Amino acid sequence: MLLAREVVSYISKQLVKSLTPATIETSNPDLVAEKIAEVISEELAVEDRLNDEVRDLLSQYSEYMRREGVSYQEMFRRIKNTLISQRKVVKASGRDTGDAMKLSRDKVSDMSHKIIEMLRKSHDLRLRNKDSNAVRLEIVRQMTEVLMTEEKVDRAARAKIRTQKRDIPEGSEEWDILLRRYYAEELKKLGIDIAGR
Repeated sequence: MLLAREVVSYISKQLVKSLTPATIETSNPDLVAEKIAEVISEELAVEDRLNDEVRDLLSQYSEYMRREGVSYQEMFRRIKNTLISQRKVVKASGRDTGDAMKLSRDKVSDMSHKIIEMLRKSHDLRLRNKDSNAVRLEIVRQMTEVLMTEEKVDRAARAKIRTQKRDIPEGSEEWDILLRRYYAEELKKLGIDIAGR
């Protein structure tokens, strides 16, 4: 998933905190945050499942790609883009679309529509602000704010790895371990503890 489960939980709690009590009224804010986290997680899982499907397809053609000298990454990108287009999936990765955050602005907007839909149908809260678009725009603003902070955390963690005395290749097991550790340290500075799951 593009975002750690703890970051999704943090985003959800921040949304509930910013929307309560002016926009939504609830006796159980934790349950509402869980429901928002479910919507976000499901939306991120769509692209994860698509990636798995593309990997399965490519595994069937690995011999052909090797023989023809076709790049795995290029074929992965082409097939994924074709499936995204056919299925009308909103691309989640912001880096693929040139956005500064891990999630694309289109995906954040798409999620905001789905969160509003869930909030309207939920029996665990009452929407005080009947202007759904105003609430949706506030959700987009809050999510974008958290995602920009998360992007800074990610950049800081990657910068720490680059300051090591020796070169650690990105994508290596050591890189991944250090990235998780430094990412967790940076998040902890913001009060998000992913080590104490």
